[in-house]
Amino acid sequence: MEEISFYCTPEQAHDQEYLKSVIAKQRKKNDAFKFKWHKRSIDARKKNIKVRCSFHVYKSSESIPENYKPTFKKLNPNKTIHIIGLGPAGLFAALTALEEGYKPIVYERGKAVKDRIKDIGKLNRKGIVNENSNYCFGEGGAGTYSDGKLYTRSKKRGAVQQVLETFVHFGANEDILVEAHPHIGTNKLPRIVAAISDKIVEMGGEINFDHKLTGINTNADKITSIELNHELTVSVDKILLATGHSARDVFELLHENKIKIQAKPFALGVRVEHSQEFIDKAQYHGRKSDAFIPPASYRLVTQARDKGVYSFCMCPGGIIAPCATKNEEVVTNGWSPSKRNNPYANSGIVVSVSPEDLKNPENPFCGVEFQQYIEHKAWLSAGKNQKVPAQKLEDFMNDTLSIDFPRSSYQPGIESVKMDEIFPDFIIDRLRAAFIDFNKKIPGFITNDAVLHAPESRTSSPILIPRDKHSFHHVEITNLYPCAEGAGYAGGIVSAAIDGINCVQAIERLK
Repeated sequence: MEEISFYCTPEQAHDQEYLKSVIAKQRKKNDAFKFKWHKRSIDARKKNIKVRCSFHVYKSSESIPENYKPTFKKLNPNKTIHIIGLGPAGLFAALTALEEGYKPIVYERGKAVKDRIKDIGKLNRKGIVNENSNYCFGEGGAGTYSDGKLYTRSKKRGAVQQVLETFVHFGANEDILVEAHPHIGTNKLPRIVAAISDKIVEMGGEINFDHKLTGINTNADKITSIELNHELTVSVDKILLATGHSARDVFELLHENKIKIQAKPFALGVRVEHSQEFIDKAQYHGRKSDAFIPPASYRLVTQARDKGVYSFCMCPGGIIAPCATKNEEVVTNGWSPSKRNNPYANSGIVVSVSPEDLKNPENPFCGVEFQQYIEHKAWLSAGKNQKVPAQKLEDFMNDTLSIDFPRSSYQPGIESVKMDEIFPDFIIDRLRAAFIDFNKKIPGFITNDAVLHAPESRTSSPILIPRDKHSFHHVEITNLYPCAEGAGYAGGIVSAAIDGINCVQAIERLK
């Protein structure tokens, strides 16, 4: 196998005969060959937009390697792993457990996707928050209904590929193996998640929905049993905690049981929505997205008064969603369908926050309490419902209350509120400084056609559950494996899935 890369126009990248001819020319051989896409990315730095194409090329006598497929061992009834949470980390931990011969027993506080969607519908249409079944909690975790972005900065290339190929095995389009910023789409991810869950059960694992962790019993350096729904007590051997960044009650439960947790940095800010046509033309030198180039995205980062301010979870052709997990709070996030064909583009613009920026930084809950304060304040300011505070971007820069709005994709509705009433000065000042810089990078970014929605507050966990860097178990509780985003060790679907795999493999190494 050899790897061949070159640049071509977006139109040429869709022409198989053209691609084959370029590959043949670069090989400088006359023998028969076959080829397979390896990576594809848009290069729009210059007016003449190019696509960087990378292929794996094989002699006709060579076999093209098959994608990764999970293979399962016969289960050992004496080997169990109890997994709390069925997001990406929990799903891939359960699959890995089955591959290692362990029986995974999963407890998920939320519902299966087919039932969860009904609660999300009520949240969107009526502003009714089900505290255990929403955009954050339920089968597949927060990524299931907030769009399935699979881009990761993880350096573990083999593990990244395994995760992507596993998604393909369970129904994702093979394009996610090729695109520089792979994405499944909220319209497709739920059935893929359900297929993974079905396979876990088929191979002997257990999945228990509507089972919330409500108690922990310890003896010395081990958890001996857990309590579910305040009524069911289950003895445990190994317990993998994969509850996500919004399970604040789990953090409290650990703290009450004197299981060490600590505050960590996170980020918080607003979600800004432009028209997708504006983003396309800004990024593609006046050209709109079409059959050959996808809806444009952006990645922005700057320093404002010694703090990082950056775009987060940018959603081309997307929707802003209500992601509260309790009543009396407002939270935003974004998602896109697989075709990214909605007329709006949205992104979080968030400011880095460290414990030292907050009151009582030695308190492990200082970040959680700050999130709660902002989310509750937003709820109060926007009418004590799931409407969000909103302000046009140019008005925000001028500290002016917005009188009317061009539009918003946020379904529960928006309420005109000055962002200065929601956030403290250290957030506001840095956001304004960052937007000035972003407007230089994307001219026209500051416009009253762009609308700020507040707050974007669940970028990552404000809590770290410390674990040993070699064994992956908690630094004090030897059979507790804190995992992925909720424990402070991952940031997104792929990295969370990798962490789930790593935790189970660490358990197997230490058996």
